[in-house]
Amino acid sequence: MTQTPARPAALTPADAERVLADNFAPWVLDLGLTVTETGTDHAVLRLPWSDRLAREGGGLSGQAMMAAADTATVIAISAARGGYGPMTTVQQSTSFQRPVIGADLLIDVRITKLGKRMAFADVTLTAEGTGEPAARASTVYALLG
Repeated sequence: MTQTPARPAALTPADAERVLADNFAPWVLDLGLTVTETGTDHAVLRLPWSDRLAREGGGLSGQAMMAAADTATVIAISAARGGYGPMTTVQQSTSFQRPVIGADLLIDVRITKLGKRMAFADVTLTAEGTGEPAARASTVYALLG
């Protein structure tokens, strides 16, 4: 009987914070994302509210939300793999459902498939305190190393 190799231990939130600090462009770090939870198949990050990220009308910009979802997916994949490795976004599809105004955004990433060369995830973005998704994203990543 062939045994499936065990997955490495997931990164802790502190380990994931180091991945974030060491591997992302300065403008991504300027978003102020923090890692609040990690596991073998998920990660949750927080995007703090900032007027600088608001668009006309006061809602959080879709560009900031998409960048947060993309970044959070890298953290979730790293947590699932037990460490960071080179990867690149292949596809991201985002649907916006309601505005986020004056509240931090929680980005909950669930890995739906983690293969040797590809990873797939579902992302739910929720304004803190609302319980209702502001946006959902589906992401696909190529694992390069």
